[in-house]
Amino acid sequence: METTPPALSQSTPRNVYVFGLTSFLNDTASEMAYWVLPAFLASLGAGPAQLGIIEGIAESMASFAKLFSGYVTDRVSHRKPIVVGGYFVANAVKPLLALVSSWWQILGIRFSDRFAKGVRGTARDVMVAESVDKSSLGSAYGLIQAMDSAGAIAGPLLALAIIGRLGLRGVFASAAIPGALCVIVAWIGIREVRRNPPVQGRAPSPLPAEHSSAAARSQWLPKLPLPFYYVLAVVTLFSLGNSSDMFLVLRAGNIGIPPSRAPLLGLVFNIMFTLLSWPAGRFSDRFSRSAIAAAGYFVFAIVYFVFALAPSQLAIWLAMAFYGLFYALTNAVLKALVVESVAVDIRGRALGIFSFLTSVTTLLSSVITGALWKVYGPAVPFYFSAGIATVSAFALLAHRSPARD
Repeated sequence: METTPPALSQSTPRNVYVFGLTSFLNDTASEMAYWVLPAFLASLGAGPAQLGIIEGIAESMASFAKLFSGYVTDRVSHRKPIVVGGYFVANAVKPLLALVSSWWQILGIRFSDRFAKGVRGTARDVMVAESVDKSSLGSAYGLIQAMDSAGAIAGPLLALAIIGRLGLRGVFASAAIPGALCVIVAWIGIREVRRNPPVQGRAPSPLPAEHSSAAARSQWLPKLPLPFYYVLAVVTLFSLGNSSDMFLVLRAGNIGIPPSRAPLLGLVFNIMFTLLSWPAGRFSDRFSRSAIAAAGYFVFAIVYFVFALAPSQLAIWLAMAFYGLFYALTNAVLKALVVESVAVDIRGRALGIFSFLTSVTTLLSSVITGALWKVYGPAVPFYFSAGIATVSAFALLAHRSPARD
């Protein structure tokens, strides 16, 4: 007898909005602490070397956590505890920065924070995909990304308002307020949504011993479709030229924009990112996600070409605003492209592999950029990144986005 698929629960749109609100609150707390961390390290007698160690270890751990979380997410039926637990750990450790007395204590806190972020991120993205139709993936991810980047605006502004009265440690302590609200909203608001529950039936027969190791490997690295690997290869290539945004700030300093205005560069970027993320995600639900992401890569190439030429300070300010369009056209759109390229039961591992490989390659890109800058001067690494982005954009244009229901 033919059956119709069950209708999505009433919690479906609710989850998207709840995830958006938790992202806003969590990023507000994170950005309050992040932008004053270098000055706080300096007050403890640490410097750029210690900051590099802290951020390098923390971000590397986040990459491995995403890979592990992808496997776990596909193996469990309840993802909410992973997401809520990740938010709880991250926001429980951040206020402890107000109590530290040495840089290695900060390393431990940042390690815990980034590990929690990596663990919860993949589980959250899978829950979002389960909460909406495939035709609305871009809109859902775009809305959450817009709320996340809005938190990146609110956090530094709150830190600036607090630091004059309460000092650096007061900023860290105050971050506990949006952090606690984030955990409460996640705990109360998130609803489990299983679109395709496992079929009930007799237990599967045990595998022969000679096949057990192969089965274990297939659980960690499932057989993924060719379109996924194509997208993964293109994004990995692009990531080789996508170094830390701190190099943009350094380049701006080369042509006379003082360090005191660096937060304003970030503000210009984040405003554009916030305003355009949701429209770009919704646009990708109607047209080719590959073409939209390719347009984002072309925007990146233009921005880096302008930074290489550095014709004037005005050009740098305009390019930084334009840079927000690149993020809006790629972050949520590529995530939706990955999700719709694979089967439902391996979404977590696909997202985990995607996030892990691109994160590791981005770290490598920063090393390459630093080496090119040292040997050939500041312009060459930006030309290099612009060239890689252009090649990657044409490669994405050759990819056809999967058909949607």
